[in-house]
Amino acid sequence: MHKNEEIPRLFGTSGIRGPVGSKITTNFALNVGKAISTYLKGKGKVVVGYDTRTSNQMLENAICAGLMECGCDVISLGMVPTPLVGYATSRLHADAGVMITASHNPSPDNGIKVWNNDGMAYSTEQEMELENIIHTENYNKCEWDELGKKEEAYEIINLYIEELLSLVDIKKSLKVVVDCGSGAGSYLSPLLLRKAGCEVLTLNCQPDGSFPGRNPEPNADNLKDLMDVVKITGADLGIAHDGDADRMMAVDDTGKIASFDKLLALISKEMGGTIITTVDAALCMDECMSEVGGSVIRTKVGDVHVAQEIVKHKATFGGEPSGTWLHPNFCMCPDGLLSALKLVELISQGQKLSELLSEIPEYPTIREKLTCPNESKEIIMKSIEDALESCYSDVLDVNTIDGVRITFKDDSWILIRPSGTEPYIRITLEGKTEKRTEEILKVSKEFILEIMN
Repeated sequence: MHKNEEIPRLFGTSGIRGPVGSKITTNFALNVGKAISTYLKGKGKVVVGYDTRTSNQMLENAICAGLMECGCDVISLGMVPTPLVGYATSRLHADAGVMITASHNPSPDNGIKVWNNDGMAYSTEQEMELENIIHTENYNKCEWDELGKKEEAYEIINLYIEELLSLVDIKKSLKVVVDCGSGAGSYLSPLLLRKAGCEVLTLNCQPDGSFPGRNPEPNADNLKDLMDVVKITGADLGIAHDGDADRMMAVDDTGKIASFDKLLALISKEMGGTIITTVDAALCMDECMSEVGGSVIRTKVGDVHVAQEIVKHKATFGGEPSGTWLHPNFCMCPDGLLSALKLVELISQGQKLSELLSEIPEYPTIREKLTCPNESKEIIMKSIEDALESCYSDVLDVNTIDGVRITFKDDSWILIRPSGTEPYIRITLEGKTEKRTEEILKVSKEFILEIMN
């Protein structure tokens, strides 16, 4: 393991990501494969899958070559959603899983994410071990008769479908519009919903790594077509996924995109018990869980941190406002397809999604980002933390588990944290009134920009 200041980090909040041809190259992918195999001591099996990006088969060949060169066998799944890689790693008793994807990043990017044999993403400590192997080039050396082998295991897809369907009880048929953004969920998400008894209309469900219909990030700006189609067709809801389908966002029956936080609070309330979420989740989480006698524990942004806290606290459910939800009774990998089924199951009980969401409290929320070079983020965040007392008054609590989250005495709060995947400082804040929210934003941006300049 290395110190951050000695060896630059390759992994961000959710795996390795970057432009193909510069950061993400075949030589780099080969070295990641060799590092994973070396970390596993040249023994065992590794599941490999990829999304629809145009560079994926090229990178898969390189990663698999690296894995086999250093002794590991490869189980190839082909083009599949990320949750299927996590599921297959667990159910096939593999030693690790690799997903080649840049998730919601634009089409010129790609990336690599690594999974443990329980379907949970590699921890920061494990990622740093891989980084150390890559930087020192201390790879496991195999003789010609010790090289790994490669096989395909497409039959696991049918097992995944069967098990997902066994976890839900859809009370009545719903009309659902599914927008997969031409990503990895394009085949399976509509198929699952049809098998669950829904009438399914598809949008952007032709796999295409150039993402011609919309950008893979499932947000309001990119889902306008889905919102229109839901409203025009009188559908009960719309479902949207990101590029690798580990996330799910929804459009309600009126054609409006569901609030990220309210949707997470709605399903958390339904799950009950102890819920794990991240420091950027809204106040409605606490209020909803209080209603049902549950509790909320916040952790760092990133599904691996949510997963670790789920295990630690034996939580019933965990998720991020981004639409990344974890279902621990199934697998510790975020699963946008199961999340879609769970939402359909809830709506099939009678109430419309718009009605259910209207019952969730909501306060003015602002999410902004300020451009900041990756190499400057750590210094700037340290300066922000040191200068807090001179900027804010009326502070109730300061949480530095991930960036800086400041809770004020009126329950308003702001989170300032560096992006783990992009060159930004992110600002998330929530106030009890519009006026209060704007006041916090004004002071915060002036404060951060002064430090940055």
